[in-house]
Amino acid sequence: MQSLWNEQEASRFAAQGELGLRVYSSQLLGREPDLVLHGGGNTSVKGTLANVFGEREDVLYVKGSGWDLQTIAAGGFPPVRLQYLKRLASLPALSDTDMMRELRLALLNPSAPTPSVEAILHALVPLRYVDHTHADAVVAISNSPNGEATLREIYGDEVLILPYIMPGFILAQQVHAATRHVDWTRLKGIVLLHHGIITFDDDCRRSYERMIELVSLAEDYLKARTADMPGIDPVGASPAGDPGASSVGASPAGDPGASSVGASPAGDSAPDAENLPFRQLATLRRQASAMMGVAVLARWDRRAQARQFSALPDVGELIARGPLTPDHSIHTKPFGAVFAEDPLPGLEQFRSDYQAYFERHAKPLHTCLDPMPRFGVWLNRGMLALAPDCKRLQIVSDIVEHTTRAIQWGERLGGWSTLPKQDQFDLEYWELEQAKLKSSQARPEFAGRVVLVTGAASGIGRACADAFLAQGAAVVALDLNPEVETLWQSPQVLGIACDVTREELVREALHRAVGHFGGVDVLLSNAGSFPPSRRIEAMDEAGWSQSLELNLTAHLRLLRDCTPFLQAGIEPSVIFIGSKNVPAPGPGAAAYSVAKAGLAQLARVAALELGGSGVRVNTLHPNAVFDTGIWSDEVLQQRAAHYGMSVQEYKKHNVLGRPVRSSDVAAAAVALASSAFACTTGAQLPVDGGNERVI
Repeated sequence: MQSLWNEQEASRFAAQGELGLRVYSSQLLGREPDLVLHGGGNTSVKGTLANVFGEREDVLYVKGSGWDLQTIAAGGFPPVRLQYLKRLASLPALSDTDMMRELRLALLNPSAPTPSVEAILHALVPLRYVDHTHADAVVAISNSPNGEATLREIYGDEVLILPYIMPGFILAQQVHAATRHVDWTRLKGIVLLHHGIITFDDDCRRSYERMIELVSLAEDYLKARTADMPGIDPVGASPAGDPGASSVGASPAGDPGASSVGASPAGDSAPDAENLPFRQLATLRRQASAMMGVAVLARWDRRAQARQFSALPDVGELIARGPLTPDHSIHTKPFGAVFAEDPLPGLEQFRSDYQAYFERHAKPLHTCLDPMPRFGVWLNRGMLALAPDCKRLQIVSDIVEHTTRAIQWGERLGGWSTLPKQDQFDLEYWELEQAKLKSSQARPEFAGRVVLVTGAASGIGRACADAFLAQGAAVVALDLNPEVETLWQSPQVLGIACDVTREELVREALHRAVGHFGGVDVLLSNAGSFPPSRRIEAMDEAGWSQSLELNLTAHLRLLRDCTPFLQAGIEPSVIFIGSKNVPAPGPGAAAYSVAKAGLAQLARVAALELGGSGVRVNTLHPNAVFDTGIWSDEVLQQRAAHYGMSVQEYKKHNVLGRPVRSSDVAAAAVALASSAFACTTGAQLPVDGGNERVI
């Protein structure tokens, strides 16, 4: 592990005030997923702050609950009265609830975020800067049979090694007792077994680089013992994340959604052997959603590292031993599921195993959490992650990726050995950790549901993608324009550059979509184009065929290939973007009008055929949507002049006298896919401001 400290960057942060360097080094730690994952770890700095009387008070600026080190800002460090925290540490006992109340009372700013549960521990370290991470290498070594002895061998007497204890007040008491007579000038850090590592110094850079130094020593130890292990990322190199934005047909090896099977030749239906695991995954996701009681997402990591891990002969027993650090159990549960070739029985087995685990360790005050696994091994196929929304799916996926690598390191060190199940249970059901998973906001209607949008890079498609995102959906955005891959930069979106007229690329895109999010619930088939105006006597067959191919046949192929996933979907719905030209065609638009009329008939037949599977199929007919690509300023001026109007008058030339925007079409699409239209299928709805010819 290398220091990322840059003096030029640091000076810019230092100029921002007392918290500047603390923010900077915290972000440096947050950039290293081998140190912290998704809110893990915490940092602090001691300083002073003037109260309302103008008096300077000693304060601890400590990471606030809910903040992530990678993106933390000064507002993420609530100021807490330092002396008050030290007095709390002297109490013989303090319940978790009481401790959190006292931490709030100790705030100098009542609107600040709640201080980290480790605030008292940070206050007790008599040095200005404190850094606490859950470094993979350090925790992996501690999760081996001789972990404590090994860490003492690595660090000697420069690092204090302490046994695992629950976070919070009792951990602060443990550190306080262990360091009462310690010479802090000779101590570089503290390792909390199965938990993490702490470094400290009066200088920000030294505290940060001491963390890098100590973690690097652990990594070097692991490197020497795992260098010959094929198929896993080397120690010190973070596992490749999911790019989720590569062109279909050229997915990089690092993409968990990249297909490991070749696409079928164009024109042929996908072989069962190719489609089957994706259909199984979609069905598994639907069953898991029923188990949790809300729509969930699923991700299939089928990269080489994941497949190798899933092929280990004792893999089921390995993932049952426990997580990399107990803190992860609130996201992943303390063990995973084992899925065979047919994965569905694995769900029920996990439910049974989890219920037995709960009954063995629970106290009367506990209520069993949902029995849905958050991850599992799909034997010989890779790893699966499940979660109720995109953010948590990414968290689970990343934790599983790091944990499977650490398990293999641990096995090389003599066997993956985690905490007893009771300790894991106590952390999973700890009220303070459970509070992190709760949200005061209502769950958006489309959270946990997957929406596939074609023509998503601009116009109506872009507006629809944005509208569904705003309602919590996971969106698969397809477009011929490669910019679709980077438009959103959000874990909620998988952008895929794809020509929807090429059947093999559409099928590959579907496989990536299902592998990435677990299925398809809403298909918004929008991609199309308006060909140049030609009267019938001047129509050339190439232009006619091109319009039919993109505006009709491509929609048929997409619907056909999506149907198995929609049938396994959650409240499945199909929405075709038609045109006013279906009920009211105009001269010079035969190629476009005929294709859109065929699309409307396709939608009606699909509604009849798919209704028995619970799949609703409806069509929107927009008209004169002026914020789309076909309506350039020049075209608008020409059309307005043709009718003897100004551009603004032309835009409002409908019964309601109001312009129609892409966002209006998107709002209608979201409504049609929502529960408000649960009993509607086969409908054709105009979004045109009222067109006299249609009416």
